[in-house]
Amino acid sequence: MKFKYLIPIIAFVVFGCKTNEQNKQESIKYTDFVNPFVGTDGPGNTYPGATVPHGMVQLSPDNGISGWDRIAGYFWPDSTIGGFSHTHLSGTGAGDLYDILVTPLNGKSNRVVEEAGYKRPVSLFSHDQEHAEPGYYSVDLLDYDIKAELTATDRTGFHKYTFPKDDKSQIIFNLGYSLNWDGPTDTYFKVINNKKIIGYRFSSGWANVQKEYFVAEFSQPFTSFELMNSEDPKDLKFVEGNEIKAKKTRAYFHFNTSDAKNIVLVKVGLSNASIEGAEKNLAKENTTWDFDQIKEEASSKWNTELAKIEVTTPNLEHKKVFYTAMYQSLLAPTLLSDVDGGYKGADQKNHVARGYKKYDTFSLWDTYRAAHPLYTMIHAERVPDMIQSFLSHYDETGLLPVWSMKGNETNMMIGYHAVPVITDAYFKGIRNFDVEKAYEACKASAMNKTGDSMEDYIKLGYVPLNYDHENWSVSKTLEYAYDDWCIAQFAKDLGKEEDYKYFSQRAENWRNHYDNESTFMRPKDKDGKFIKHFVAKEYTDHFCESNAWQYFFYVPQNIEGLIDAMGGADRFEQKLDSMFSYYPTAEDKLPIFSTGMIGQYAHGNEPSHHVAYLYNYINKPHKAQKMVNIIMNTQYKSTPDGVCGNEDCGQMSSWFILSSLGIYPVNPGNAMYDLGTPLFPKAVVHLSSGKTLTVIGNQTKEHPTVSKVMFNGKEIKGYKISNAELMQGGTLEFVR
Repeated sequence: MKFKYLIPIIAFVVFGCKTNEQNKQESIKYTDFVNPFVGTDGPGNTYPGATVPHGMVQLSPDNGISGWDRIAGYFWPDSTIGGFSHTHLSGTGAGDLYDILVTPLNGKSNRVVEEAGYKRPVSLFSHDQEHAEPGYYSVDLLDYDIKAELTATDRTGFHKYTFPKDDKSQIIFNLGYSLNWDGPTDTYFKVINNKKIIGYRFSSGWANVQKEYFVAEFSQPFTSFELMNSEDPKDLKFVEGNEIKAKKTRAYFHFNTSDAKNIVLVKVGLSNASIEGAEKNLAKENTTWDFDQIKEEASSKWNTELAKIEVTTPNLEHKKVFYTAMYQSLLAPTLLSDVDGGYKGADQKNHVARGYKKYDTFSLWDTYRAAHPLYTMIHAERVPDMIQSFLSHYDETGLLPVWSMKGNETNMMIGYHAVPVITDAYFKGIRNFDVEKAYEACKASAMNKTGDSMEDYIKLGYVPLNYDHENWSVSKTLEYAYDDWCIAQFAKDLGKEEDYKYFSQRAENWRNHYDNESTFMRPKDKDGKFIKHFVAKEYTDHFCESNAWQYFFYVPQNIEGLIDAMGGADRFEQKLDSMFSYYPTAEDKLPIFSTGMIGQYAHGNEPSHHVAYLYNYINKPHKAQKMVNIIMNTQYKSTPDGVCGNEDCGQMSSWFILSSLGIYPVNPGNAMYDLGTPLFPKAVVHLSSGKTLTVIGNQTKEHPTVSKVMFNGKEIKGYKISNAELMQGGTLEFVR
């Protein structure tokens, strides 16, 4: 009798605890730990502006001048801002986009910079009067005394400009503006009324055919406007009427700012399909002139994503690095389809994504390694849409994407790495896509003889050397062989026995480059003879953005076979030790992508990312743990120069996120994680399965090693754990 009275009391206490936990999670503002300026200095190539997770719009400041350091439009050491454009790439090393530049001006200054023959208005700014947080950016344009604020929705940008009293206040839309590799091919403006304009900017750059349609609305009417043909920088011409079409155009909109403070808001909807699509996007996503409301909605979206992993640590720097990494891991891929599903496909025709969101900006050579495995763990709801996006690309081109962007195939980098993304999802039980079609697409990409050296690869079992720039013969063979292994496993699970045997054989093609004499992967010619001049640390066109040291270890599908080929565990350990201790000399010529160097290991570029974990494969996990800890503590900071290499659309960040949890996928296609050493005393991961994984560790920088790892009370042998086990939730404890 007494017990039955305790039941409601217990229920009340339990419910109260859950409610308190939920309230605690909701009350923590994880965005406070994010620094969007990380990577804007040094080789990171990131942008600091306003966007939402996977947003179509990246509304960010541009310094106004070109250069490698300004590949994302903005470089921390610069002192000028030339305006705010709506599209940017995050850490790719590719200078493209910068669509639809908006610049507020007045009569207080006539400062300009010259770029490609054009004199562009710019303003000085100071980092002391600049702020960035997820979903929001602000800066004072010091020359004009104008405060600029930016926020965004999925498909729209929202500007807020606070003007001082001045009789020459204006906002310029510049469609002829371009930087780096980008250049307009056709632009168009039409003034609908004194508060609305429409237009488009077609351009070519890294991606050949880019189309950006837009609609812009102003919160107050402009008093007058001018349209300009700016194709010839020496003969800028104003035109009559309310519309203009030319290769390069600008539009000037004048506003009455007779008060001490005058606020002009501008809403811009984008679409790569049509002006109608841009209008629908704006009408659906941004119906208010309440800037703060949209800003808070963007912040809330970010906080929801960041809260998927809660880390506990007394080290504030580690916490800032972690949540900044979480933020940057979600800047790409980016949304391509409109609210009605419309998008421009890779066949340059308009299509409709039915039943899924179409994504693009797939930096697959980078992101298949850690970013996509991270998505399957905590963002699995988006993974089927990403794979559907691959399959629509296949429908449009006959192949899976290699490096797709803005409805184009750039064919940047090598491999057909959509394959491991698909197989990773498949073997993790994410199958909300046409599996047979996905397999068909994987096989089509692997059998494409017109592809990058694929005819030779299929015929010879390796890519022979030549002396063309970026031939990358050894790297191509190794990466193709890995993708072939993924297809073999896919075929086996689908009961396609002949394909399984064929692709399993191709998966061993790495052996065709292994040289017993040098104990490296060595280039060879069409006759099967190894190249005579060979120095493993040299950077040549035989290796993709790497050298023979860094690509030697790229056999993730058969590490055991690589160890045997070398002559056993002792020799392999010596090779790993040398990798991390054989430093370049002052005379060595290091290319721009050789950054984050620890010996010959280059954490600033992706081929090295799995190497520290290979000590596990020779039963030396303590060495893996020490090296992973060194990398986490030396290659990441929460400062503008806090990324040691190109951020690469989330791959650099995802390596840190997973490694700080004590896990990493050496072979991202087999649904397994290799175990390392956690960075935090406690991390709570809210898994896509709906379960919770708690990671416990008391490792430190001084004592990073692990004596054993326990999962739900049972010791893990072999320093591996399957995704299926992790997704059950529970406690993963790293015991010192």
